Amino acid sequence: MRIVHLLLSCTLIFALSQPSLSQLYPYPVTVPPALSGNFGELRSNHFHSGIDFKTQQVVNKPIVSIEDGYVSRISVAPGGYGLALYIDHPSTGHTSVYAHLNSFSDRIAEWVTGQQYKQESFSVNLYPGEGTLPVKRGEQVALSGNTGSSGGPHLHFEIRDTRTQDPLDALEYMPNIPDTRRPDLRGIAFYPVKGKGVVNSSSNPLRLPITNDGSGNPSGLGRSINAWGRIGVGVKAYDRMDGQANIYGVKYIRLFVDDEPVFSSTIRRFSFADTRMLNSFTDFEDWKKRRSFYMKSFVEPGNTLPHYETKDSGYIDINEERPYRFRYELEDHAGNQLTYRFTVNGQKQEVPQLPPCGNWMAWNLQNTFMEPGFTLQIPGGNLYNDLCFSHSTTESRKYYSHLHRVNDQPVPLHNRAEMWIGMHTDTLRNKNNYGIVRLNDNGTESWLGGEYTRGGITLSIRELGDRYAIAADTVPPVITPLEPGNWAGRRQIRVRLSDNKSGIASFRGEINGQFVLFTHDSKSTVYTYRFDDSRLTKGGEQQFVFTAIDGAGNRSEYRYTFTY
Repeated sequence: MRIVHLLLSCTLIFALSQPSLSQLYPYPVTVPPALSGNFGELRSNHFHSGIDFKTQQVVNKPIVSIEDGYVSRISVAPGGYGLALYIDHPSTGHTSVYAHLNSFSDRIAEWVTGQQYKQESFSVNLYPGEGTLPVKRGEQVALSGNTGSSGGPHLHFEIRDTRTQDPLDALEYMPNIPDTRRPDLRGIAFYPVKGKGVVNSSSNPLRLPITNDGSGNPSGLGRSINAWGRIGVGVKAYDRMDGQANIYGVKYIRLFVDDEPVFSSTIRRFSFADTRMLNSFTDFEDWKKRRSFYMKSFVEPGNTLPHYETKDSGYIDINEERPYRFRYELEDHAGNQLTYRFTVNGQKQEVPQLPPCGNWMAWNLQNTFMEPGFTLQIPGGNLYNDLCFSHSTTESRKYYSHLHRVNDQPVPLHNRAEMWIGMHTDTLRNKNNYGIVRLNDNGTESWLGGEYTRGGITLSIRELGDRYAIAADTVPPVITPLEPGNWAGRRQIRVRLSDNKSGIASFRGEINGQFVLFTHDSKSTVYTYRFDDSRLTKGGEQQFVFTAIDGAGNRSEYRYTFTY
């Protein structure tokens, strides 16, 4: 008892000596705080690693450092985070991240530009030393923007554990944003375990949409649910915030059956190495087919996320002919809660047995599938659950290979699997022109590329369920100058790049044989160089050369002489 009392006393003293989490950091934005996205929100193949601050639908709002520290990393890229700034705060052990910026502060921008010219590249990943770019709490470090894979002007902001780089829920370290709205429930799903359970005489998933009245109260299921054997359930839900039309992720999900806790989840931090496990937490098949996020309240064996507390991994055994009373509790960061109740009737039904499987894959073992013209290797632990794998081939003269369907249903992979497709026609001298394309259900192609090996193409894939074939790209990119006669007067050069299939892989601009810095954002096909008289000799003729290379190695070059 004495040890317990001592530990409690020490804990109390430590707690009293620490600042309240809600008062540790100020907001990084200088406009009234409003969110368009929260931490842990469900996104394609990943959990949202930060919170998104609105910037009044415009760019160039001042962004400030939340604490003393130093710039530890700077990334510039046409996609992803666009322009992003990482600041280490040694006093707290945190790293703050500011992404989709329009520009850095002058001091930081000058240093970054120097590094871009040194590396002769627009895209850079820089790691300044501790004494290179120090910053103070409240110091302006950037202007907000819409760069990279951003869908509109905002600041993507993160707080990370500096040691592990795990993202943390930033709302737990900042002043509360007023919120009185409870989560919004949109659907309930039932998942019979194949060969062990059945729902309404079927072993297939049953997804039921839920409507809401004008006050946000969810409707009932709309039909009776009769089940027998082992089942799992899932919920489709979002959070809401005062004064905002956006939908957000739900922080806490709790499931009870007959008042006994079966499953709970919350996300306060995660590892980037684990973020793809979102595809096991959610109903991946429904996401692929309908872009809908049902969250499973059961845990597959390959899902090792630390977010869960479960009984029997969240599965429920319906083995008595009686009503089973289910209850979901959904709660947001501010403590607003929605409770939803429904009943599952235990009713004896025949449970369909699993048909024989010729290609069984265990989730925790190395799996290799081989057929003429096709090989697939899936490393152990890459599946989240056991799989009866299927592969089918359709003859094709449109492509350089037959068309391959790699499994009949969508299945996520945690890491990459290696796929090889053999060619029935090999006529191109430049083997780099070959690449694998993915064919969507409507027949459109997405170039994936790959490497020519053993009379075929090898490619890493991260999910099953799609169709693939080998195509070719022999057409170089198209470089289109935009108003070259006005370049000198406007002190900038603008060119448009387009490519018919494999996409732009690299580009380079030169004036008089010297590298010049073209900027680019993935949402635009326009590439821009703004004249820099400190690096560009003014006076006389300027010999401009621009080159572009696509994903298949095809190269284009544009030359132009102008006077400046």
